Amino acid sequence: MAHQFCTVQDEGRLRIVTLNRPEVLNALHADANDELAAVWDEFAARDDLWVGIVTGAGPRAFSAGNDLKVQAAGKRRPNGPNGFAGLCHRFGMTKPLIAAVNGVAMGGGFETALACDIIVAAENAIFALPEPRVGLIAGGGGVHRLPRSIPIKKAMGMILTGRRVSAREGFELGFVTEVVPEGHALEAAKRWAGMILECSPKAVRASKQAAYQGMDLPTLEQAMRTVFPAQQENIDSQDYIEGPRAFAEKRKPDWKNR
Repeated sequence: MAHQFCTVQDEGRLRIVTLNRPEVLNALHADANDELAAVWDEFAARDDLWVGIVTGAGPRAFSAGNDLKVQAAGKRRPNGPNGFAGLCHRFGMTKPLIAAVNGVAMGGGFETALACDIIVAAENAIFALPEPRVGLIAGGGGVHRLPRSIPIKKAMGMILTGRRVSAREGFELGFVTEVVPEGHALEAAKRWAGMILECSPKAVRASKQAAYQGMDLPTLEQAMRTVFPAQQENIDSQDYIEGPRAFAEKRKPDWKNR
């Protein structure tokens, strides 16, 4: 299927989605968000796709966020239910997502990266939530996800000022998983994806859901005593038996995702 605002490449069980508006630093508008929502809907529905990567076209930007020129012209309509880039309000995604950040990740671009589980940043990556500088709020998840990712005072220092943070500082703060040389973000993201793909897809999704939803429970005991839906699905799966069996037989497991 041809896409207007992104490219989609499936490599085995891995889907790579590239935001493709390099002429505006991969800034997105409502039509682009709708297109991306459909791309991620398909990804979520397909049993043969287990891991997703999102990156930006060109060497300058992951995404500069909301296309303010479109908004200023009064042409923008609200994002769909899945939010910016079709990801920022997609809370039911249990498949793991990796952001390969090359260059600028501002506003909605940073929020898109924060909506992923792993952020790999090239050395030239720059992160910021500059919305207050233009009379807006980082309402695509930035004001909520960032304080859940790093200490609150560090997060507020970024949120209230809109200041720019380098890849290295992002790593030190804790929202960047790995920093790699410029031009190698996608390569490194594929390496992380490869490590995930060695694991049981059912167990990976159960782990992701339990980690995120467990943090929303009042106590550690409640989290540990809760069997989350993806966790039960993992317990009921053939892969739950295949993993220990492969270990006992000293062979690689043959995951069936069922």
